[in-house]
Parts: sequence; structure tokens; C-alpha cells
Amino acid sequence: MTLLPSPRGLLAAGALVATPALAQDSFVNWETPHVSPLALSRDGSLLAAVNTADARLEIWNASGEALVHRGSVPVGIDPVSVRLRSDTEAWVVNHVSDSISIVDLRRGHVVATLQTDDEPCDVVFAGEPQRAYVSCSQANTVLVFDPASPGAAPERIEIGAEDPRAMAVSPDGTEVYVAIFESGNGSTILGGGKKGNDILDFPPNAVNKAAGPYGGVNPPPNAGEDFDPPLNPANPTPLKVGLIVKKDAEGAWRDDNGTDWTELVSGPLSDLSGRPVGWDLVDRDVAVIDTADLGVSYVEGLMNLNMAIATHPVSGALTVVGTDATNEIRFEPKLNGRFLQVVAGLVDLEQGTSEVVDLNPHLGYGKPTIRQEERDRALGDPRGVVWNPTGTRAYVTGMGSNNLVVIDARGDRAGTTPTIEVGEGPTGIALDAARGRLYVLNKFDASISTVSTATEREVARTPFFDPSPEAVKVGRKHLYGTHENSGLGQISCASCHVDARMDRLAWDLGDPAGEMKAVDEQNKGAGINLLSPPIAKPFEDWHPMKGPMLTQTMQDIIGKEPHHWRGDRDGLEEFAPAFEGLQGDDETLTEEEMQEFEDFLATIYFPPNPNRDFDNSLPTDLALDGHYRTGRFGGAGEPLPNGDATNGLELYQLPNKLDRGVFSCTTCHTLPIGIGTDNRWQSGTYEPLEAGPKGERHHALVSEDGSTNLSIKVAQLRNLHERTGFNMTQTESRAGFGYLHDGSIPSLERFVALTAFDVENDQEVADLVAFLLSFAGSDLPLAPGTKQLEPPGTLSQDTHAAVGAQLTMNSPAVTEGESQWLAQVVPMADAGAVGLIAKRAVPKGTRGYVYRSDDTWQSDVAGETVTTAQLMAGARGGRELTFTVVPAGTEDRMGIDRDADGILDGDEAGAGSLERPLRTAVSTR
Repeated sequence: MTLLPSPRGLLAAGALVATPALAQDSFVNWETPHVSPLALSRDGSLLAAVNTADARLEIWNASGEALVHRGSVPVGIDPVSVRLRSDTEAWVVNHVSDSISIVDLRRGHVVATLQTDDEPCDVVFAGEPQRAYVSCSQANTVLVFDPASPGAAPERIEIGAEDPRAMAVSPDGTEVYVAIFESGNGSTILGGGKKGNDILDFPPNAVNKAAGPYGGVNPPPNAGEDFDPPLNPANPTPLKVGLIVKKDAEGAWRDDNGTDWTELVSGPLSDLSGRPVGWDLVDRDVAVIDTADLGVSYVEGLMNLNMAIATHPVSGALTVVGTDATNEIRFEPKLNGRFLQVVAGLVDLEQGTSEVVDLNPHLGYGKPTIRQEERDRALGDPRGVVWNPTGTRAYVTGMGSNNLVVIDARGDRAGTTPTIEVGEGPTGIALDAARGRLYVLNKFDASISTVSTATEREVARTPFFDPSPEAVKVGRKHLYGTHENSGLGQISCASCHVDARMDRLAWDLGDPAGEMKAVDEQNKGAGINLLSPPIAKPFEDWHPMKGPMLTQTMQDIIGKEPHHWRGDRDGLEEFAPAFEGLQGDDETLTEEEMQEFEDFLATIYFPPNPNRDFDNSLPTDLALDGHYRTGRFGGAGEPLPNGDATNGLELYQLPNKLDRGVFSCTTCHTLPIGIGTDNRWQSGTYEPLEAGPKGERHHALVSEDGSTNLSIKVAQLRNLHERTGFNMTQTESRAGFGYLHDGSIPSLERFVALTAFDVENDQEVADLVAFLLSFAGSDLPLAPGTKQLEPPGTLSQDTHAAVGAQLTMNSPAVTEGESQWLAQVVPMADAGAVGLIAKRAVPKGTRGYVYRSDDTWQSDVAGETVTTAQLMAGARGGRELTFTVVPAGTEDRMGIDRDADGILDGDEAGAGSLERPLRTAVSTR
């Protein structure tokens, strides 16, 4: 195998050796969320739906009594939205590919591909002249394209909030609305869990300050002067920990006891919490874009996660559906079954008013468990909303509850039936008012439900092809299912671990009445002298009052045990009691169901890291927008310089760089993923530990990370770029939680500028920040395990940075840009780092090709190969050629053998002229 030149790899005797990712099957699951995945033509004759798992756009004729499948169009990787610009042109948003596929619906193929910023989510058309607006969630931007000149560079609108996704347009087309998925709920954390040594010199322990409202009592009571539940007298003194506070309607920062902390958050004593006077946390839920001048304003104060948005067809008012969390309330028994509500935000922009209504008013929330019949009336995990033309009824889909509900203009339930049951995982929804039909895209069982608006019942379900492995299809419901997995029917694991990721909040799920848990059979300190007693602090048993903990991602957690920040769950099986104790269900999952859940989670990969260079190497000049000097070297609050992540890696690996010359970062946060080692130092070398009885691994715990929790797991670092937005050098912050187990360290620069790190200037800070933002996993060095302070790490399920990249050619004359693109991609495919496929439009559909090696492409007909030059020579208008970089190992399925049965698509089609259109059955119910 030939390796590309790269600053990554294991330096052994001067040689550069790449660290592999875990082996990939023919399918990679990123668990990418839908946004606007279903579209209906204006006359109702054509229905288009994204097939995310199969990287296609599915098209049906909807003019008759039943849907008739017209074909499947290969687009980019993980399409999440589709909008019809006309009855003959669709724009498909490809989340992993960072692209827009423009599809000619008459000919059934892609005619152009537009590049976007990272993680595009939705597209709408608005303004005069008409423009296409594309939300890009990770980049926090909206791109504005001219459909008349789609190849021209778009205008870029910066969105001052985290994760803009779903979009809508005002009835007159003069405004575009963008729902902010991770808007937050006005909650943040006050430090209080710092150990009192110099490992962490930030944030200040605000909760412990005598100037605070409790005079320094920590933890403070949550029920007047007492604790609810009462303290267990058999336990030792509770830990001093941080405290979550939330801004109320009057702007005061209060805890769950109603106590006012404003002076220490934004008032004259705010320096006691590390904040400047006047510090504020914005709570922007919808960005409003004026199509005339592209100015942006915001709607605030609706909910935590804004999942879908629509405009009222008559009044133009906004309807936003999503969820709101009560993470400011402490302790699991208080939150059991009731930590989240499914809500709608009703916004009258003309009047400047808004109201938030509960979409499950029948629940009451007085107790955590109710009868199953009542749970089944609940809506969970709402992902789609559509109004009828008169504005008297809206329909909202519940991805977790497998149903939809009908509401009126006030947000009240208005259906003739409590809910409308559909397929599994309903997300997108489209209304054909003339025919009295609703179409609902069921993501999890890959089908379209047809619903009668007259009877409010599903009348047909039309499946389409889904290449997802059985583990995904069987186990997914245990993450998302709300009716089966909660006591009220509105929550699930995915309520916080949203789309197997996170809600960007911290929760205090301790229990004052709980019991201590012994730290037994754990990999305590990995046998490293400096991390083990008597040199390090003794490991302490886990106290049930643990303080706030950030929601962690579920991406690639299987095989990375133990779980939780403290490592207090040996494996996924130990979470079974949470279905009763936290979600309020009346029973836990069975052992077989927990195994299904684990098998599903084991399929999830991290997507491409947006800060890596195209060849997956570390960037040497990464702009650090939104990152600021901390003041350690002067200039507090000024922007950091650009960072060199390759130098950041060297600093990360340098021995004696951490804790006054004792450790390197890699001693605990081992490469390639940052997790503690799954080995133990014995007899002068590292020996891997045997897996536990249920296959669980034993990654290291430490007792000295500067917090009061003295037994805590060393966490992986691959999603640090997803936690930006919290800052205490500026007066405005976009997020209330940042880094460390409780989110109390606001930013990466604040973390690496702690005095525990022997950085010498702000350039070194910037270089370390650049490296941490680019921390993807694969292709980082893997230590050989021969030095005690350089333990070996664990392999990663992540994705090469080039995966998803696309190029569409419409002329045999190769441009310089096209030549340069192929010159980068082909060597990566030759090296086996990625796969490379091509799709060529033909009169009856699409032909597929897979790059093998040595300038050879296998077509979708057995025995037929072409060269790159021959492939490109046929590109022209009407015969467009689209290249796509795919994960290594998936190229045959994605390129030439869609159903992976060993018979190539062209051979199955009969004449090799088009991919086989997999027919779908229609069942009338």
C-alpha cells in the first residue's frame, strides 16, 4: 500500500506508519437525521423522497389511487432534504457529501452538483429574483445560490447561533426562516467542583463562594432548606460540585430552588464565576432572513431543540416544533419520566409575540408512569410539520412515537382520532389537499405512508429499498421508541442523545437518597505509577450525588467501555435500569433487547471531521473563528491566531509537557481517539486486558483530573468541534456548556491555557486548539506500548475527510479544477484510504462505475472496464458524469451492486443500460 505524505502516523525509527480505522463493512451508518425529506409537486402528481441509507432520491407517480415508483436517482451521500424548484427540477441536500444535487425529474438523473459548507441540512427558494437558500448546520451559515447560475459562488450569511437546520419561507417570499436545532434553553453552569489544587485554575468555584446566595454551601438544597429526595445518612458527605442555573423570563439566573444567582452570573460579582459583567447567553431559536438585503434577526425563547418549522398559509405566523428540556432540575428521581416536553412554538412576527404550547397536554406530568393506552396518545421526537391550505389544521410527525397528531392554529389537539398511526420513524410529511391525502416518510422502516385526511387513518404503506444492515433495522427502536420505552410515552434515550449524538446540555442525575457504588474491577490508573496510589490520589467509590454531567455522544461507544463520564457503568447492559429509573417505564429492556440495542450502536461511525484537510491530514493554517486569547499571555478576549494542527500534535505528544513536566497529553488521552488505554502496564510493557463477561472493555480511569470526582474515565476526544459556542471572555455566548465532564470549562483555548499545561505563548495555544478541533481518530499515531507514559490507544470508527466529496462533469473537455480534483482523489483510492465511484446519466437512467486501480474502472456490467479518459470522454449535457468519494469497502454496493447480491446492477437490468429500479409493493390497509 502506498501512503500519501502526511504529518500523521506513528514515528518509529523515522518511518511514517498510518494508523488504520476499524474495518468497515459495505455499509457505514452515521445515523444522519432527516430535515425536510419529502416533497410533493404543486399539482400533486409527483412525490419525491430522500433515501438516506441508499444515497438516492426516490420518485413516485402520485396521480393515481396508489403510488407508482418511477425510479431511483443516485445523489450524494446521506441526503436529508429535497425541495422541488419546479415540477421538473429537484434540489437534494446531501449532509455527508456537503453538496446539493440538482436533479432533472424528467430524465431521472443529476445534472449539476453544488458544493456547500459543512453539513448542509435544508434548502428553500425565495425572493425576487428567486434565490436558493441552503442551511449549513456545522458551519452555522446559510448559503445563497442563484438558480439561474448555480455554478457561481454563493453569498454566505453568518448565523449567530448553533446548528441552523430546518427552513421555511413567508407566504409572500420576502423572508426565509431557519430553525436553530441546538438553540439551548437558557441554562448554564456555575463552577463548584474544582478540587482546590492547581491542576485546574479555571473556572472559579462560584458555588462555594461565601458571597453566593447560600454562603458557600455546596451542594445547596433543592427544596427550601432541605433535599428532595432526603440525603441518605449512610453516605459520606456529598461532593462539592457545579450547579446548573437558568435564565427566567425576567432575566434572572435561578437554580431549581428558585434562588437568584444573577450577581455571580452577569452582575457585579460575575468575576466569581469567571464571567465578565454583563455576560449573557443568547437563546436564538429562529433566524429570520430578509431576502431583499440578507439582513438577519432572531426569534428567541422557544425551546431547546427546534426540529421542524412551517409558516401558517394565511397569517404567515411561524410554527416550530421540537422539545424542551428541564435540565435545571436536579436529581434523577425528580426528573423520572418528566425531564422533557414535546412542544410547539407559535410566533406572530407581525405582532412580535410568541407562545409555547405542550403538544401532549393530556400527560399532566404529575407522575412518571401512566397506563399504556395514555402513553400511546403521546407524540415523541417531532420531526415534521405541515399546514393545510386554509390554516385550520396542521399535522406533526413523531419520529419516536411512530404517529402523527393534528393541531389547530392555537396548537391544541384537533384530530378526530387521538393519533394517526403510521410506519416506524416518521419524519417528512407532505399534504395533497386536493386529493385529501397526507404522505409521510417513515425513515426507520423505509416506507411512505398514505393517510386519508378525511378518516385520519393510514390507507396504504409503500416500502422502498433499504440497504441498512439487520442490526440497524432491529436495534434502532431501542434508542428512539417513546411509547415502548417511557412511562408517559413522550421520551426515549434519543431525547437527550439526539440522533445518537447529544443535546448540548448538562444534567445532574444524582440521587441524594442513593447508595455508594464501589470502584471494583476497573482499570484504575492503567498500572502507571504516576497515576496510581500512593503517588496519585486514592480512587474513591462513586457517590450518588455526582453533580452535573454533559450528555455524551453514542457514536462509536461499543468497545469503548466503561461508560459514563465516571466509568461507573461496566457496559451498555448496566443502563437497562434507566428505562425505569429515568424514563419512567414499568419494565426494563430484556437481555436480548439490550443486545439488539448494543448491536445497533456498534454500527455508528463519526462523520468526516470538517477541520481536516481533504486528504485527511491535519491542517497547518486553521482559522480559529470564535476562539479568543484567555489572558494568560495578555490580550484577553482578542482573537486567537490561526493554528497549526501538526505542531499541535507534536505538543500533544511531547513528554513532560503537562502538569509541570510530569506527563504528556497522550499518557491519559491516548491516540488515536483520546480515550484512556485498554491495557495495563505490567513487567515493563503494556498488556491488553481481557474483555468482561458481556464483551465489555476496560479503558482507564484516573483519580486526579482536578475535580472532586476522584474516579473518572478518560474521555475520547473525537467530537470536540461539536461543543464550541460557550465563552467567558466575551459578553455574549451561544452555548451554556463547554468542556470537562460538567461543561464548566467554556472553551478549548481556556482548557489548554490552564497553568497545568506548559504552553509558552498563544500560538502554542492556537496550535493545540487546531489539533483538538481536528481530532478525528484514524491516521493519528498509535503508540507501541513499550514506554510507560505512552500507552497504546484504541482504534476508531470514523470517516476519512474526503468521503462524500463530489464532482459533476457535463463536458468531455476537462477543466483545470476537475483535473486537480481527480489528481487528489485517485491516489487516495489507490492507497485504499477511500473508495471512488462514478454515475453516468444515460437516456433510461444511470450507469454505475467503481474505480479499481491503475486507471481501471469496473462498470455495472460484468467483464466491462473502462479507463478514466474513456469515462470522462462521454460527459456532456444530458449525459452528466458524477464522481463521489465513498468509504473504503462500500464502493461496490454504492457504485455497481446496489443490493450487494453479487450480480451487478447493469446485468440485473438486462441490457446494462440502467440500474435496476427496485420495485416497491403497495399495501392497502
